[in-house]
Amino acid sequence: MLIHPWDAGSPEESLAFVRDNQFGTLIASGHDRAVPVVVPTQFLLVDDTTVILHLARPNPIWPAIEENPKVVLSVTGPWTYIKGEWRAEPGTDPRLGVPTTYYSAVQLVCTAEIVKDDEGKLDVLRRQLADLEPTLGDPALMPRLMSGIRGLRLTVDEVRGKFKYDGHKDEEHRERVKTAVTKAKSMLS
Repeated sequence: MLIHPWDAGSPEESLAFVRDNQFGTLIASGHDRAVPVVVPTQFLLVDDTTVILHLARPNPIWPAIEENPKVVLSVTGPWTYIKGEWRAEPGTDPRLGVPTTYYSAVQLVCTAEIVKDDEGKLDVLRRQLADLEPTLGDPALMPRLMSGIRGLRLTVDEVRGKFKYDGHKDEEHRERVKTAVTKAKSMLS
């Protein structure tokens, strides 16, 4: 992903975004594939260097990870289209303003470790459930579930954060766009 200096998120800002948006796209390229395997998934950022998740055993991503454990976990947040007229400089023809899209996106480049043993899978499930639904029963009481899934532990090797909100423009410009966006959204309500 192209990250300009004015769009770059710090590792701390990027990981905070990931913590607040724990659903993303896991991408595994494997070796000699025409296209990578792309899987939308819920996950848990355990700490700044570890992500855990589980997927169904027949998921097509497993062979790709076994071929090449380097993966990307891509997390994006809400986006909004910014009309050209909103970005046009004052005194210029609004029809010649350059449109763009504002968004947040973080890519975690990771090394994947497949968790196949029941105790390891239970650890992944218990941690995810403790975060999402702590009152749910212990997954150990559902032994059939264990045979149908695999766990995944991702070690974060690199954090790439992009927060594209016209950071290279001055405060007056950003306020003008913010006002236009707010006005447009209120007209839709």
